[in-house]
Amino acid sequence: MTNVTFHEYSRLGPDEKAALLRRSETDISGFMEKVAPILDAVRTEGDRAVARFGRELDKADVTEATLKVTESEFDEAFKLVSEDVVEAITFGIDNIRRFHEEQKPEAMWLKEIKPGAFAGDRFTPIKSVALYVPRGKGSFPSVTMMTSVPAVVAGVPNLAIVTPPAPDGRVDAATLVAARLAGVETVYKVGGAQAVAAVAYGTETIKPALKIVGPGSPWVVAAKRSLAGIIDTGLPAGPSEAMIFADDTVHGGLAALDLLIEAEHGPDSSAYLVTHSRRVAEEALAALPEHWSRMTEQRVQFSSAVLSGKSGGIVLTSSIEESYDFVNAYAPEHLEILSQDAFAHLGHITEAAEILLGPYTPVSIANFCLGPNAVLPTSRWARTYGPLSVTDFVKRSSIGYVTAPAYPEFAKRAHKLAEYEGFSSHAHAVSAVRDAYLPKRS
Repeated sequence: MTNVTFHEYSRLGPDEKAALLRRSETDISGFMEKVAPILDAVRTEGDRAVARFGRELDKADVTEATLKVTESEFDEAFKLVSEDVVEAITFGIDNIRRFHEEQKPEAMWLKEIKPGAFAGDRFTPIKSVALYVPRGKGSFPSVTMMTSVPAVVAGVPNLAIVTPPAPDGRVDAATLVAARLAGVETVYKVGGAQAVAAVAYGTETIKPALKIVGPGSPWVVAAKRSLAGIIDTGLPAGPSEAMIFADDTVHGGLAALDLLIEAEHGPDSSAYLVTHSRRVAEEALAALPEHWSRMTEQRVQFSSAVLSGKSGGIVLTSSIEESYDFVNAYAPEHLEILSQDAFAHLGHITEAAEILLGPYTPVSIANFCLGPNAVLPTSRWARTYGPLSVTDFVKRSSIGYVTAPAYPEFAKRAHKLAEYEGFSSHAHAVSAVRDAYLPKRS
């Protein structure tokens, strides 16, 4: 049996408590060095480098001529994916679209700040965005759904998915189904650092984008950081992480069941159960072997590595308040509040990207089909970032309009402040110099 890491929080020292907050991607300096030659090669060699890295790093049968998914490959994908999976994707996309349509801001608003003076915002879609869909530790049509739908709702005119190919050189069929049903028809067979470089610089086949969104491995994270001056890299979304908060009104076996959801993504994931109930903690420990017995060998290896390592396990606190403190300090990507009265705890949690309430709202449902976006900030970035949304695919322009009758009042104050700050041109622009050019008022 795997030795699950068990912490009694009140007995930990400051350094030990700080260690619990670290994620696998906190220090990616080693990856930064490794991605540098990849990025440079894509910049200088284009398609040739992208295809070469696909063969060398992804062990995939790709060439320069096959980097872009063809229409026939899209059509074939619908034949390869079972009807019930297509129906599940359709169900999820419908809910995700409904949610994000509610998020979409109105195209423009104006408010009369003072009589005759108006200010507001106008929202326009970003011209081109790349959507990164990972593949290494599984197939993720759900990520395609979560990135594509809000981008389409926002009205981005040029959308492209980049995703690693399988050894046979094909893209996951369900990913192609999800892409087409969401409204995206451009997919490139490229992943990892080379994908980020390709959409940042552009190649003969792959068009450059202004922004890239979507979760990825430390290689992807390192590439995004390296190219942040070339392309907008969006919210920081790295390896999966989850926290299960459980009070004493639930069975620990349920908490253990949900603890494994994100832990099975890979050994670089993070997953904690936090509870002030020793009963719940012990029940969770006892239930894990049975839950593992129902999982595939690879997912058992991944999740057991997480729960026995430095980025996962069970944290037993001395009080419900201490549990709140740990959750807020950790600022998790996914947070489940397992309680018969989950809303009673909600007001105490301020630092989490996604908060799922009650025993009927596991991360599984949120990841696939509830509606809110499951592309979320990781590594404590939930303290300043929110989930991917329609607003990530639009840009905001401030709008101002001052009428002739309102102008003198504003000019007077602007002139005074410009003189105080020492900007003579600012001052002249709202002085008698301007008045000489303006139409004479009758």
